[in-house]
Amino acid sequence: MLTRRVFVIAWAVAMYVMSQANRDANRLFEDLLADYNKLVRPVDNNSDTLVVRFKLKLSQLLDVHEKNQIMTTNVWLQHSWTDYKLRWNPDDYGGVDVLYVPSDTIWLPDIVLYNNADGNYQVTIMTKAKLSYNGTVEWAPPAIYKSMCQIDVEFFPFDRQQCEMKFGSWTYGGLEVDLIHKDEHLQEETVELVEGVDGTIEESVWIVNEGIDLSDYYPSVEWDILKVPGKRHSKRYPCCESPFIDITYEIHLRRKTLFYTVNLIFPSVADVESICGVAFSFLTALVFYLPSDGGEKISLCISILISLTVFFLLLVEIIPSTSLVIPLIGKYLLFTMVLVTLSVVVTVITLVIEDWKYVSVVMDRVFLLLFTFACALGTVLIIARAPSIYDTTVPLA
Repeated sequence: MLTRRVFVIAWAVAMYVMSQANRDANRLFEDLLADYNKLVRPVDNNSDTLVVRFKLKLSQLLDVHEKNQIMTTNVWLQHSWTDYKLRWNPDDYGGVDVLYVPSDTIWLPDIVLYNNADGNYQVTIMTKAKLSYNGTVEWAPPAIYKSMCQIDVEFFPFDRQQCEMKFGSWTYGGLEVDLIHKDEHLQEETVELVEGVDGTIEESVWIVNEGIDLSDYYPSVEWDILKVPGKRHSKRYPCCESPFIDITYEIHLRRKTLFYTVNLIFPSVADVESICGVAFSFLTALVFYLPSDGGEKISLCISILISLTVFFLLLVEIIPSTSLVIPLIGKYLLFTMVLVTLSVVVTVITLVIEDWKYVSVVMDRVFLLLFTFACALGTVLIIARAPSIYDTTVPLA
């Protein structure tokens, strides 16, 4: 019976303390935002610079679209700054030292993704901001961004890509809002001179080697992340006193090649293993052994040509249509198609001109040697020249 009374008393005391804390938090919220103007930059003097600490947290790499050259990511934007108008003494409010408020009720830095690809510069959800009694504001809204990324497909599918996400204030200059990385104690500073339209531009660069937070990253099934440096740029132009500041996050990617090796590379280059009879390209070598005066050679050549065309169309669907270079595997498939086409032409001519049948035998042997050499060389160019083949870098996530 005594135990039951003690439990009831403890429960009543706990409920009273909680209700009192809620009243203190409600009173604090009303006092802080009573005369608060969220449209004005929170500084004592208009000439003061407000420091905003910013860091990107990558949750998932959703897609890297080679054809449209767009990278889609699921990220958290970690902001931190000091608002002098949001300070209080915890002793005056029942010991409340942290308060969560709707983010649309306070001033927020307008940090946007400059290289946005779909025109949506806003975050996905306006989450609540965390206020500390010393005026520190922490805000980490989630967002799904589509950013522009120049894709280099020369060594596809043994390729590496470097995509960037460039963030900065849309409205304020560097003298009004100073955007810095949250891990500024880890950064290294360099100074670069860049030639601009109106003269030389002095650009200061601060680099944080592990600029992106990957603690909650969900691994991609297609890409490995090798490096994620964050670079803070401060550019000064001759025309303007205020520097232009941005933080650019570089995401270095390496493609996982298992799928493409099994479904694309192996069927198209397996002819170098023709002595073992692997894949359909083995038949290409057999074409040059068949007599030219028979119809089987033409049928086999056309069948192989159609198969190579299908593989080439599959490659065209993957690579960007505006690419400045043709992938090595594309060059290889084109060269193979040319050889098979020439074999068909020689066969047709041999059937029309009977006196050429001995010449066709010699040409078939020449094509056989040339084709075998081209396949071996093409395989070396595709595989041996790809930098990722020799890359032993361990993925970060």
